[in-house]
Amino acid sequence: MSVAPSVQCAYVTEDRVREWSSGNANPSLNLSQPVPMLRFLYELSSTMVRGELPFPKCKVALDSVTFSEVKASAENLASNFADIISQMAQDLTLSGEFRSRLIKLARWLVESKLVPVRLLQERCEEEFLGEAEFIKIKAQELKGKEVRVNTRLLYQQTKFNLLREESEGYAKLVTLLCRDSEALTEKGSASTMGIIKSLIGHFDLDPNRVFDIVLECFELQPDNDVFIELIPIFPKSQASQILGFKFQYYQRMEVSNPVPYGLYRLAALLVKQDFIDLDSIYAHLLPKDEEAFEHHSTFSSKRLDEANKIGKINLAATGKDLMDDEKTGDVTVDLFAAIVMETDAIGERKSELQNSQTLGLLTGFLSADDWYHAHVLFERLSPLNPVEHIQICDTLFRFIEKSISSPYDAIRQAHVQKSGSSTGGSTDAIDVDNPSGYSSFIDLPKEIFQMLACTGPFLYRDTMLLQKVCRLLRGYYLSALELVSHGDGALNPQFHFIGNPHLHLKEARLRVEDALGACLLPSLQLVPANPAVGQAIWELMSLLPYEARYHLYGEWEKDDDRYPMLLAARQTAKLDTRRILKRLAKENLKQLGRMVAKLAHANPMTVLRTIVQQIEAYRHMITPVVDAFKYLTQLEYDILEYVVIERLALGGRDKLKDDGINLSDWLQSLASFWGHLYV
Repeated sequence: MSVAPSVQCAYVTEDRVREWSSGNANPSLNLSQPVPMLRFLYELSSTMVRGELPFPKCKVALDSVTFSEVKASAENLASNFADIISQMAQDLTLSGEFRSRLIKLARWLVESKLVPVRLLQERCEEEFLGEAEFIKIKAQELKGKEVRVNTRLLYQQTKFNLLREESEGYAKLVTLLCRDSEALTEKGSASTMGIIKSLIGHFDLDPNRVFDIVLECFELQPDNDVFIELIPIFPKSQASQILGFKFQYYQRMEVSNPVPYGLYRLAALLVKQDFIDLDSIYAHLLPKDEEAFEHHSTFSSKRLDEANKIGKINLAATGKDLMDDEKTGDVTVDLFAAIVMETDAIGERKSELQNSQTLGLLTGFLSADDWYHAHVLFERLSPLNPVEHIQICDTLFRFIEKSISSPYDAIRQAHVQKSGSSTGGSTDAIDVDNPSGYSSFIDLPKEIFQMLACTGPFLYRDTMLLQKVCRLLRGYYLSALELVSHGDGALNPQFHFIGNPHLHLKEARLRVEDALGACLLPSLQLVPANPAVGQAIWELMSLLPYEARYHLYGEWEKDDDRYPMLLAARQTAKLDTRRILKRLAKENLKQLGRMVAKLAHANPMTVLRTIVQQIEAYRHMITPVVDAFKYLTQLEYDILEYVVIERLALGGRDKLKDDGINLSDWLQSLASFWGHLYV
């Protein structure tokens, strides 16, 4: 039979063990004087290993004593327990049931949170850890891994040869590259390249390390074009690998700093100069597209669910809640619900831009004025809606502003000249052959329309830029119409155009329609009640035939599911319109009529479609609604005509009653409404 080593106990006596086991607290047996922690814990552990004291009574024993140490904290208690368990586990005389009880004691200390398992893993042998199931691998495998780690840390030497690589050469290189940008002029670039080659040869420097230092200095001086001339002296095959290592450094778990903006700009400049390929550097970036798309899809689905809940009836609502909703006291409209929802989403996605290296590279392309590669990334990352991020959106807006500045100035000057001549200027300033006022042919590159397509509905964030775009597209389309009216340009030699004017007009019309459908009209839904924006859009749309306008109206709002904020704006406008129509009467016509106009300025299609549907069902609403429509704009009246035609062409409804003679109620209401509107 196995026997446990005897321990002479000075503090854990038989009487105290008996009292702790019985659970009867006897104050006379409590230790009046403080005791040393380590000795008391050793006696207590030995007693439990011998089976004289149950494990749960350990806490009773600890509560009955006071330790003499000044810093008798829980951490010190756990550390001493771990040392005692480790020492007892190494006792070769302890075997059989006592070792089994020691293992159970160690498990109980961990389960009761008296000792963290980390301390036992640090101090106990591999065999004991394996028996106590504190490690997931076998003891022999852990011991072998420990040997390998210790060998690598203590005996493996870093490969560094001071005779071969002299720090003086790198110091001279850094001094050369970090001089003032004025010193690195174009004339001095050739001499600088010669000095770099001399340093590599004289000091036997590693060309890849020299290339890395050149890229580091270029990152700190992105506006110094001299570095672009220095980079070609190094092999192109190494550039993407060196940049990839830089990006991979910030992917490590121990590195908490985000990727510096200069590194993105550096990579974009190298790709722009065709020194490296986009795909070669894109392979080093994280997160991968599939992972990012899946994460954003989950996030977007949550936002779409929130937007779809707007206006839903709560069947669990009490009668009091329903009465509160029907109060006629204060009627308000929420014009900022979608914007607030988008602001919350931007706050939740703020960390995504910092952690996504692909979006960072997109920002670098925009800042480097490289639209070709930026458009490639916009197309590749379109499921992420990158323009939703404020930083990318602002950079794209600056890019658009810069791209349209020249043609917009020409249109503005022509408009000023036309306005001046029409208000009393000299008649010589009037061009009788060019009544539109444009003295030269205005053409826009396809890149501008690509930028507008990538911007989408987020152009609402800059209403001044939105109106500039509307004026620019109007001038562009008028110039195309003027070109057709002049035939091949022979009547006006100022129009320098080579090609078929009719084909150019067709292309201009398609481009304008795409810009309206993808960018301008969706942006209007998020501008809170700004009739000036609607008027600017109407001045552009009025140039199109009604077939093209109605086609745009029909396609409007079909892509709202891509953008939860558009869906939220539509749902909110529909809900507010129904609330106002319930309260619309002669007494409050002026106030509520203006509210209807405010809603229609932002969401004309949703608001007017809802109103027409309500009129079909409730004929008594025709008179107050017609009076309220005096606040609508020309764009909204044009949309109203389309909505009425749409309702008339809607299938599945009989135009006659069951008797086959009288008109259906909805058709009578619609006809009466249209008659009252244009009387």
